[in-house]
Amino acid sequence: MKKKLISGALLTLFLVSCNSVPKAKKEVNVSKYMNTITSDELSTHLHIVASDEMEGRDTGTEGQKKAGKYLIEQYKKNGLSFPAEAGDWYQKIPSEFMAKGFSPKLNDSENIWAFIKGSEKPEEILVISAHYDHVGTKNGEVYNGADDDGSGTVALLEIAQAFEKAKEDGFGPKRSILFLHVTGEEHGLHGSRFYSENPLFPLKNTIADINIDMIGRRDTLHPNTNNYIYVIGSDRLSSELHTINEEANKKYTNLTLDYKYNDRNDPERIYYRSDHYNFAKKGVPAIFFFNGVHADYHKASDTPDKIEYDALAKRAQLAFTLAWELANRDERIVVDKDGK
Repeated sequence: MKKKLISGALLTLFLVSCNSVPKAKKEVNVSKYMNTITSDELSTHLHIVASDEMEGRDTGTEGQKKAGKYLIEQYKKNGLSFPAEAGDWYQKIPSEFMAKGFSPKLNDSENIWAFIKGSEKPEEILVISAHYDHVGTKNGEVYNGADDDGSGTVALLEIAQAFEKAKEDGFGPKRSILFLHVTGEEHGLHGSRFYSENPLFPLKNTIADINIDMIGRRDTLHPNTNNYIYVIGSDRLSSELHTINEEANKKYTNLTLDYKYNDRNDPERIYYRSDHYNFAKKGVPAIFFFNGVHADYHKASDTPDKIEYDALAKRAQLAFTLAWELANRDERIVVDKDGK
């Protein structure tokens, strides 16, 4: 009897011990989700977003609104929704906010957002941004804006789809991700300025902004390769953001990272000319991916047939892997620099 009691106690102890051992976490294959970002899907989206039907997507026009509806349809198709805190897909921006000197009066417009809630740190927000407006029509010609910034716009769709597929497999991001399509960039960075002054989530909880503006072509300084990307701003506020991007590139995409326009003395002042800057000047670490200026910049000839979709896919994949690292690391990145 005593012997049986001892044996039973040992068995119970053994079972308790086994159950107390933490289960090994499933290993996530980030490349699997990165590779869902494909040239073919980017091409399909861009031939619609930058089609003549969208009439050049000028701020507040019917063409831009039509493009916005297409983006929302794709997010719905891929299982994403708008942030619950927002109530719908739009952050409305009144015409008065975008009034600027002698610029033409703009119609009311809207930013568009989609959202994936974080599984462990939902209150911490990573923003991935791109502007979906362009310059409209001139003298009867449609300025399609395929590279500027149709390329960044469709990259956001594919990056969001990749994150959602990972979530469906049980690998949702630890932090929340806001996919932010901003309006009014071409007329003065209005949409990102409006968000930075009227954020849906406190900027103190926004860990970084990854901004994508023109990533589908090569510039005159890289005539023999498209395996590069200009990286701007990554080291202005956070040394970790810069390092994490370099590590993600080395691990996954092996693009040449060109810092020419990150020079503090850059005469073109590219750092100040896209939507990331409205986050950076509020103290949010920001990184800007850019392919440089080409012969079709701001011309009617910036059309979807001239996009190099292999380069667009690879650059979007880099943005995705950087976002993955930022959203899933144990601690949010440090802000240890003054932004200059």
